[in-house]
Amino acid sequence: MSKEMLNALDALEAEKGVSKEIVIEALEAALVSAYKRHYGQAQNVKVVFDEKKGNVHVYAVKEVTEEVMDSQLEVSLKDAQEINKHYEIGDHIQFEVTPKNFGRIAAQTAKQVIFQRVREAERENIYNEFSQYENDILTGVVERQDRRYIYVNLGKIEAVLSKKDQMPNEHYQPHDRIKVYVSEVQNTSKGPQVFVSRSHPDLLRRLFEQEVPEIYDGIVEIVSIAREAGDRSKIAVRSLDPNVDPVGTCVGPKGSRVQAVVNELKGENMDIVEWDSDPAQFIANALNPAQVSDVIFNEENPKACIVVVPDAQLSLAIGKRGQNARLAAKLTNHKIDIKSESDMQEYYEKLAEETNQPEEAVSEETEAADPDPANVEETPAEAANEAAEDESTNAE
Repeated sequence: MSKEMLNALDALEAEKGVSKEIVIEALEAALVSAYKRHYGQAQNVKVVFDEKKGNVHVYAVKEVTEEVMDSQLEVSLKDAQEINKHYEIGDHIQFEVTPKNFGRIAAQTAKQVIFQRVREAERENIYNEFSQYENDILTGVVERQDRRYIYVNLGKIEAVLSKKDQMPNEHYQPHDRIKVYVSEVQNTSKGPQVFVSRSHPDLLRRLFEQEVPEIYDGIVEIVSIAREAGDRSKIAVRSLDPNVDPVGTCVGPKGSRVQAVVNELKGENMDIVEWDSDPAQFIANALNPAQVSDVIFNEENPKACIVVVPDAQLSLAIGKRGQNARLAAKLTNHKIDIKSESDMQEYYEKLAEETNQPEEAVSEETEAADPDPANVEETPAEAANEAAEDESTNAE
């Protein structure tokens, strides 16, 4: 177990990328276990692997004590000083106890342990490699599928694509090449597990970074994304350079850039709108292609607003099954209530009527409560009292 072992370690490091030091550490630990199993469990031993010659040496480690209670673990101070007069109580001395046939027995015993460490090291290398791709996109090949996942080969590992991360308008077949977004990388007991997605909003971000150099360079920034995977998405962009049109840059000459993203996502519609620091203008842009007449914010809740659109634009602003309004709300992070101009006119008229009605009612109630004395008829009791007062006066 000398030259062969060294050659095997070199080949393992070259082919698998597993560090030689990791394998040697695993080998030494396995040899300690093998020695204790075959030659004495009570001994405190240490195994040293010679990286230059490939030889294995086993040492019994004993502590220097005044009085020896266990000869397998301790050595007297007198015996220790015969070896070296500088030894003191508490020091540890190594005595070589390598058996003649230990190489064969130890190699057989440690084989499975070494392979296990090698597998662990490989898994660690794969995890470290793919954890760097988290929140990025990779190209993989569809291999197979079951009830839970579609398995995508990324080279050194097989990633899983769950049902919620699949696009409803796509059908995946074996050997299909697809771009996937690496949403999470976990280091589990069974090895690294890579979760990928085709429906994640940030897949759009990475695809546009690939197609639009200005986004990759930071000249144009994607501020927010609202996506209903496989159907329609809205993207808000802004330019950090006043001379660069953010929307036109993302669309590209004759729509070539955005079309490349649409093709990758199997026809998913894209609305690219310009972000604005004014929330009202941003909301108006987000409802594109509908025209917006006014945006009225709720004073109590600044994240809620009423958007007024021309009557002819109402259905376009809401969109099919409310999709346009729903995506605009996600994109702007506002609660949006869309009303037509005629509805708002009726609302204002009704509000005005309700405002005037209480004043008239109050006026009528006041008249009833505080009538004009000249218009009030005397009751019989009041008339009798007045007559009695008149008679008393005449008597006087």
